[in-house]
Amino acid sequence: MSGPHEPYISADESPLELTARVLGVGIVLGVLMTAANAYLGLYAGMTVSASIPAAVMSMIILRSLFKDVSILENNAVQTMASAGESLAAGVIFTVPALLVMNLWTSIQWMETLIIATLGGLLGTMFTIALRRLFIVEEALPYPEGVACREVLVAGEEGGEGALAILYALAIGGVYGLMVKGFEVTHHTVEGAFSFISTRLYAGMDLSIALLSVGYIVGIRIASFIFFGGVLGFGLLVPMYGLIYGWPATDSLVDGFYSIWSTQIRYVGVGAMVVGGVYTLWSMRKTIITGLSKAFVKSEEEETLLPRTEQDISMNIVFMVCGALVVLTFFFYWWATESFVLALAGALFLAFVAFFFAAVAGYIAGVVGSSNSPVSGMTIATLLFTVGLVYIVGDVMLGMARQDLMYATLLIAAIVASSAAIAGDVMQDLKTGHMLGATPKRQQTAEIIGVLTGAVVIGPVLSLLHDAFRISQTACQMNPLPGDPTCSKALFAPQAELIGAIVQGAFGGDLNIQMVVLGAAIAVALIRLNMPVMSVAIGIYLPLGLSVPIMAGGIISHVMLRSAHLRVDGVLRAEPSPKAQQAAKDVESRGVLIGAGFIAGESIMGVLIAVLIVAKIDLPEIFGIVTLNNAFSLAFFAWFVAVFIWLASRALPKGGTLAGDAVMVTADAVRNLIDALQPKRQG
Repeated sequence: MSGPHEPYISADESPLELTARVLGVGIVLGVLMTAANAYLGLYAGMTVSASIPAAVMSMIILRSLFKDVSILENNAVQTMASAGESLAAGVIFTVPALLVMNLWTSIQWMETLIIATLGGLLGTMFTIALRRLFIVEEALPYPEGVACREVLVAGEEGGEGALAILYALAIGGVYGLMVKGFEVTHHTVEGAFSFISTRLYAGMDLSIALLSVGYIVGIRIASFIFFGGVLGFGLLVPMYGLIYGWPATDSLVDGFYSIWSTQIRYVGVGAMVVGGVYTLWSMRKTIITGLSKAFVKSEEEETLLPRTEQDISMNIVFMVCGALVVLTFFFYWWATESFVLALAGALFLAFVAFFFAAVAGYIAGVVGSSNSPVSGMTIATLLFTVGLVYIVGDVMLGMARQDLMYATLLIAAIVASSAAIAGDVMQDLKTGHMLGATPKRQQTAEIIGVLTGAVVIGPVLSLLHDAFRISQTACQMNPLPGDPTCSKALFAPQAELIGAIVQGAFGGDLNIQMVVLGAAIAVALIRLNMPVMSVAIGIYLPLGLSVPIMAGGIISHVMLRSAHLRVDGVLRAEPSPKAQQAAKDVESRGVLIGAGFIAGESIMGVLIAVLIVAKIDLPEIFGIVTLNNAFSLAFFAWFVAVFIWLASRALPKGGTLAGDAVMVTADAVRNLIDALQPKRQG
């Protein structure tokens, strides 16, 4: 077994990687994952990362058919399959908005193919240029990339690690099936109550996958995400309700979500934009140095690099980026029939797509692809695009309102697709980096996966629209024959939101005040030297999602400090080398268990999406009644206890976990008190 910073396969070895059987299995899985995630995103408003489910299915398929399968072949298959899934996430948030605004009455295959291809390839190319910066030099955690690596290695090695991850995968699958398939319990437990003329909220998403993400990223990042959630849901929403009044809703919780979705999430958007700009600005020297070195590197120097550091040539990457921008210009010109707006849009795209690809890659490194707020970045893109189109299209050219909205959506759709694929590419390249894959071969697999998803997504959206109608608004304007009440229509919440933003922007009703507030909060966080992007993500996401991430971070901290305590006998600021090694063993075990939980819940999410498409309603078939909140929490707590028990098997002998937790908590409280006390002047 390789060390934590060494690739699993050394650079001196040359195992099979991008083979014909990989291409065949990868394309088939890519088609399935793209279709499943497109439906899931339109139905429920969220998508799941397909990397881990694709890795598991790849191992099952390839090892069932062939005996000489390498771990890098499995990695290449999951890379291709997950690319289509991520591209679907970017497309389904924007293209259906054209139906919501009645700019399209049906999905246009050609335009959708062009949007997906241009956006997907741009995001991939920009990410290739940033691979070394984020993965090697910054060494961001990329929790799902780490989890995917653990799944592949456990499958390759067998033995105790494989057994542990199989147990965890089965447990995660059972949990996902019970909660999301049979709906035995609520997937979220939440409540709100009145308090001194305002309201307070408490809630938690009951996801063991998010708990595992928190364990993998650690308590520091988890705590800042949680702080952002508390700031948004716990402070800003009640303040807004107190000042402007609460909306008339069926429940107090609905009132919280109403204010958050229409007001406070834009604070998160503003914070993410400023945080992204600051992050790139703070790394400007590293980015410029890295890109300039890569650009001027000769072919001879590139061939001298070890296999595990050979990217696609930067000369090729920049040439392809330039060609894509030119093709985008012609597409905009053809679609809008305006040379000036097309030129401005293409130049704008070249800069903004790189910016949001970098931001998406960075965010995925912090919270993972599944939790990366693609819709938030899409909204931020819309705000920039609205400004451009208003100045060029309205002020300079005097274009009609419908044409302005159409141009805005076309530009934003390509940028959103670029951002969606960028986070996934970085996750996959992180997995490949730890496994010892050849970057240029994995990047080639990513490109093939993007093209596969781009070809599939248009027909899939068209099929779903013809079968159900995408969004209530689009259905009301063009009802489905036999369903005049639109009871079968898919929700498409992001498309509805984006359509409303674009219509509001050109109708004088854009929520710019909250975006500015978010920007101001981000500036304050920067002044306080806090990780602004982590906090911004927390503000944008519902608080319930941050709670299990925080719980996972706390479990990780208690486990690691418990290992220090058992080896050293006391809790030291600087643990001994032996204690640090014990903590690493515990961390590795927890990551392995977390990877299995994430894999099990993710795979079950994809399978449940297939059941939904097939109109198989498990709760109705089996007559299942959902348990109340208390039993739902107890059900979730049991799985958390199983996670802790499995992870704690790696702790050194001696002591009890409960006793260790008390001592670790007391130590943390003492450290907090010391940190809050004023420093004495020397």
